[in-house]
Formats: sequence, C-alpha cells, structure tokens
Amino acid sequence: MQANQVLFWCYVIIITTLISATLGAIAALLVPKQLITMVQEEPQEQAPLVNLGYPFQYRLRRSMNLLIMGVDRGSSPGFRGRSDTILLLRIDPKTQTINLLSIPRDTQVQVPQLGERKINEVNFLGGPEVTIDAIEDLLKGIQIDRYIRIQRGALTELVDRLGGLEVYVPKPMSYIDYTQGLTIELLPGWQTLNGQQAEDFVRFRGDALGDIGRVQRQQLLLKAIQQRLKNPVVIPRLAQVLRTMEPYIDTNLSPEERIALMQFTLDMDNEALKMVMLPGSSQFSPFENTSYWIMDDDGRDRILREYFQQFWQGNVWDTPDYSVSMGRDPISLRIAIQNATTQPELANQVADYLESKGYYDLYFIPDWPHPLKTTQVVVQKGDIKGGEILLEELGIGTLEAMSTGDLSSDLTLRIGEDWLSEFPPNP
Repeated sequence: MQANQVLFWCYVIIITTLISATLGAIAALLVPKQLITMVQEEPQEQAPLVNLGYPFQYRLRRSMNLLIMGVDRGSSPGFRGRSDTILLLRIDPKTQTINLLSIPRDTQVQVPQLGERKINEVNFLGGPEVTIDAIEDLLKGIQIDRYIRIQRGALTELVDRLGGLEVYVPKPMSYIDYTQGLTIELLPGWQTLNGQQAEDFVRFRGDALGDIGRVQRQQLLLKAIQQRLKNPVVIPRLAQVLRTMEPYIDTNLSPEERIALMQFTLDMDNEALKMVMLPGSSQFSPFENTSYWIMDDDGRDRILREYFQQFWQGNVWDTPDYSVSMGRDPISLRIAIQNATTQPELANQVADYLESKGYYDLYFIPDWPHPLKTTQVVVQKGDIKGGEILLEELGIGTLEAMSTGDLSSDLTLRIGEDWLSEFPPNP
C-alpha cells in the first residue's frame, strides 16, 4: 500500500469509527502493534473492499483500551492544553463491539506529585502519560493501551466539511460568556447545525446540568455524525475532509496499527457502539471554591464488569442469575418515565403497567418535547442487563446504550407511539 493510501485510510478510521466533541474534539479508534496479527490476504472475490483495490493485512487479535482527549488549544501550545473531552474506549474483536466511557472533565482524581486535581487539568500539568496513570488508578488498575489527543477546532472543520448535521435540540440554548468570548443561541427542535453551532451545542453550560449536560450532548452529536456519514452524498467528500484533520491529531500509534483497526470497523455492525458516563455526583468544595464530580464506586465497578470485562474478587459477572451478579433485583431499578407522545395519559398507564409487573421505584419527568415513534429504554448508568430485562418486559422499543436519560435514574423509559398500538389508551 502506498504511503498516501495508508494516510487516507488512517483518517477514514478517524472519522468513520468514532467522532465526539467538546471544545471541538473528535475521536479516533486506533490499535497498538502488540494487539494486531498478520492474516492471509483474502481472495479478490472475497475481499470486503475489492472495488477499492486496497489490501488489508492486519487484524485485531485481542481487545484494547484507548484513551481519547479533546484538548483546548488556547490554554497551552501544541497538545498540552486542558482536556475537556475525555473518553475511554474498549474495542473487542471477539464480540465486534466498541464500548465508550465518558469521563466528566470535573472528575476528582489523585495524582502523584500533583495531589487532588480535576481530570481535565492533568494533561496540561503532566501530559498524556500522567493522565493515563491517573485514569488507570481511578478505574482500579485498568490498562490503557494507547492514547490520541485532538485539538480544538477539529469539530468545527469536520462538520462544515460534511455539510452540517441534523441534530435535535431539546430546549432553547441561550448563553453568553464574556470571559471566553462565547455567545450561544440555538432554537429548540430539529436543526441543521454548521460547524460553529455544533461546537456551541456541546460547549453550552447554561443549564442546571453543567458539565454533565455537555457529556450527554457529546453522545447525541456522535449519533448525528454517524448518521451523516451514512449519507451517500458525503462519501465523495471524504478524501478532502480527511486531509483537513491531520494538523489536529496527536497520537502514539503507527499507520500499521490504524490499518488493523480499520479492518475491525469494516467488520463491525453499525449498532455495536455502546456509550455510558462515569457514574457519580457533583459536590462543591468550599475550601477550594470549586465543584468536583465524585465517582460512585459501585457504579464504576458495574461499568468495569459490563463494558470493560474488568473483574474483581467477589464479582460473579458471568453467572446467569442477574440478581446475584449485580447484587440487586432488577425490579428495584430506579426508572424515570418520560412521555414522548401526544397522549398525556400514557405516562400513568405505563407506570400502572410496570407496577403490575412488580417495579416499584418509578417517577415521572417532564415530557420529551419531540414525539417518538419507537419507545426507548435509555441505560443511564451502564446497567445494560437491567435495560434488556425491562425491554423484554415491555415487548416493544429499543435499547439506547447512552447516558442521555435522567441523571437520577438507572433507566429512563421514553414512551413512544408504538406503545399506543400495543397498549391502546383506556376508553
């Protein structure tokens, strides 16, 4: 493969595998050399991209963990800025899945020689190696294989090159920050966002959720980018789009490692990406006059089991008995009920139905402003198994492995119009 072809496909990986942002960060999945293995080149009639004529010689041999940091270019030269997007990904060739953990920028960590810090400061103070050490310690020794850092500005460039993104803005966004020179004005409803508006969408902090709301919007934007990349109109633009990404990216991975991951993504189903946010709560420190995101240890351990296959003494994750493996009965899960139809009585009907099935920790949240055709079970805190059980109980809907539900819930149930066909309203 010629050098320019390698470069082209490296950046195809960067865009088509995963793109997420805060302060204009995008993300790429790449794989270290010790994780790849040479394979026989497939016969031409069996090659997955035979019409392109590019041979792919490497495949993933085992799972790997990749740290992605979106770096604020203005805070320090090069890639040594504060990292306002922090993502940890597990890429598993056995299951052909990618699991993504969003780590809030205000997460409290203990760093040798630096003391107690917010995780977004660590790259600025100590670089990627120290950041990796801090996250490995936070997550009980999980091994991070490689990293990639993305500079601010990449998201704006990318979205403009793709011709904009269709994004649902759930509520008005109006925010002015004179210190950052930031003015955000977005109307609610479906919008076609340009690059600057997409950056505004993820940077917005003018609501009660603050940084956690930004994490949720990162995940929503990621889904929008994935949908856009499926549009045939975009494909002819990819070569030009990819060339613009190179100055924004710093990584310790080789082109051969990227080719291995490219082959992985070609084989992966489009629905094989699951996303979750590090569970915890925001706590104010009067002594430091700042707020930290304090991780919930039990929630972390659940995510390590279900998303990263990281097991500790006493965890029996592989037992078929859900209540034993997770330490609780699934009917005790805290479920937020959100109506996403034009039938106001539906929320109470759903609550009555779930109570008849034994669920008891139920509560209502404000209606979803846009009607949904399909009911959604949103896995807020990473409890995939619990979400699957609820979905089976309902007999309708889809599982949304994203932390975009109500923060207080284990699961958020958004009632769609399909509920009406299965369970008509009472006369």
